[in-house]
Amino acid sequence: MNIELDKKAPDFSLTGSDKKNHKLSDYLGKKVILYFYPKDNTPGCSKEACSFRDNMESINNLNAVILGVSRDSLDSHDKFIDKLNIPFILLSDSEEKVCNLYGVLKEKNMFGKKKIGIERSTFVIDENGIIKKIFRKVKVDGHIDAIMNFLKGTDPITKNGK
Repeated sequence: MNIELDKKAPDFSLTGSDKKNHKLSDYLGKKVILYFYPKDNTPGCSKEACSFRDNMESINNLNAVILGVSRDSLDSHDKFIDKLNIPFILLSDSEEKVCNLYGVLKEKNMFGKKKIGIERSTFVIDENGIIKKIFRKVKVDGHIDAIMNFLKGTDPITKNGK
């Protein structure tokens, strides 16, 4: 499936860190920041989660929610949440179904070994379930600013999703 701007975001169902089942369609009526990250408790992923955490109030005020997705277990998510005081839901995609649906699994070269991993990616989905912005190959520094500017409509470069 091709993920495209201004198209319906593929629905899914995953278990969250609150031990409840979450479907993307449960969030119709709110904007969703759906972000995929490689691994709990790693430096970049911790920094990214903290940047979302530190902007939660502003995100909530923009009628948006954050859903983080990785292949980690719920137990791993619990430790990550406790360590960093993360106030949003982390979803476990240990079977890689949603990662494949959104095309975020890529070949990576880690210390000379090739393996498949999650390419840090974020999808901003509007209140009607339509993908309005796609961030691929995300660099953590400045990412939250780009998301916030897009949500507020204050960045002319990203206003139209590109």
